[in-house]
Amino acid sequence: MASTWFVFVIGVILVATADAQLSTNFYNSRCPRAVAKVAEVVKAAVTRDRTLAPALLRLHFHDCFVRGCDASVLLDSRPGVPGEKEAFGNKGSLRGFQVIDSVKSQVEALCPGVVSCSDILTLAARDALQQFAGFNWSVPLGRRDGVISSVNEANNDLPPPSLNFDSLVRTFNRKGFTTKEMITLSGSHTIGVAHCSTIQSRLYNFSQTSPTDPSIDPTFAASLKRQCKFGDTRTTIKMDQTTSVDTWNTNYYSNVVGGRVLFQSDDATKRNSEGLKVVQNYNTRGSPFNADFAAAMVKLGRLQALTGTQGQIRRKCNVIN
Repeated sequence: MASTWFVFVIGVILVATADAQLSTNFYNSRCPRAVAKVAEVVKAAVTRDRTLAPALLRLHFHDCFVRGCDASVLLDSRPGVPGEKEAFGNKGSLRGFQVIDSVKSQVEALCPGVVSCSDILTLAARDALQQFAGFNWSVPLGRRDGVISSVNEANNDLPPPSLNFDSLVRTFNRKGFTTKEMITLSGSHTIGVAHCSTIQSRLYNFSQTSPTDPSIDPTFAASLKRQCKFGDTRTTIKMDQTTSVDTWNTNYYSNVVGGRVLFQSDDATKRNSEGLKVVQNYNTRGSPFNADFAAAMVKLGRLQALTGTQGQIRRKCNVIN
């Protein structure tokens, strides 16, 4: 307990230190057109392909949860040094790199060597969801880019879809997030897709006595099995199966309550009295979910951010200078 509290306090200190050097007007004099250019490119990309919104949200989350928000997830692996892109939770599933590369090249044309890839990635998550869902939040800026990307760190830090409630809480606590914020951020699973490989064990090999996870609504389980045949690791299916077209809403929480979520970790958010209260609160008319989600995203974007003279401003987001 003491060690967990120590890690939590250190996480808070790191966030507070970085936050003191982050500012929403960081580029006002350095590159006044940068923020608008990021929004222009990202919103145009999402307009062409709406699936890029959840992809960019996920890319930002997967970056920040490993080494903090330093754009390390964007770095290509080097010979003998596999990077975060090769991690179990990333390989073959992360998308949106081409959007970030396009933004970076256009911002570099405006102000060479000024705007970091980590700031671009953080802005892109906000701009993508603004275009997709129509709500907004302020993004403090001034991050710098990391120079290390480790597959082992990503495998250790990224929460897999099989976690139970206690493991989820510990994983998010290590990054400075409360139980409520963990459940709030999990609400992003109301949009996007998942690979059938991530739910094979829930559908076909859950336990010796129950091949299918009994917590899944039986009708929902039957539907999932029609979409994800035994052994299928390639097909992708919608996270929210209640709508034909992805829409930003609180369906995630009603799906959690009804046993209609894909991941065991999503179902786990209700397997505790504290967690269940949060889920039920968000599953109501007039839910504070959007406001809470925006606040959690701001906090996520501050996680262990490099500032001042730390790191570098990469000229290309996939390689260090």
